[in-house]
Amino acid sequence: MRTYVAKGEEAEALKVGANWYVVDATNAVLGRLATKVARILIGKDKPSFTPYLDSGDHVVVINADKVRLTGNKLEQKVYYSHSGYPGGLKAVPASRVRGTRPEWIVREAVLGMLPKNKLRARRARKLRVYRDAAGLARHAGQKPQPIAL
Repeated sequence: MRTYVAKGEEAEALKVGANWYVVDATNAVLGRLATKVARILIGKDKPSFTPYLDSGDHVVVINADKVRLTGNKLEQKVYYSHSGYPGGLKAVPASRVRGTRPEWIVREAVLGMLPKNKLRARRARKLRVYRDAAGLARHAGQKPQPIAL
């Protein structure tokens, strides 16, 4: 079976304006939430999807502090960063990061599932993550549609 990919001006004509969606992360498993949000950001669910164009939609994730980590990940998962200096490796457990910056955990999970190409930064700008539902008020003008996971 062959897949049709629009090219050039035809691809630009298929490009439709980006929609806004809101996702409630309350009791959602982190990985499953991240895959669905990444799919919306890429635009894979649209019939006008073209691999080399950014045809994804904007996503607002609320209640990031209520996201679930299954198994023992809360105690065993570690986020690493390096300062660039010798001995500058920092290891922070997920339980401590969740207490201070839960929106960062969701953002990192989603960005890790985006393709590593030139469109990644543009797609990443379409993601907004908020700790609680109060962040949704900032995007009332865009009238985001709720999506059930």
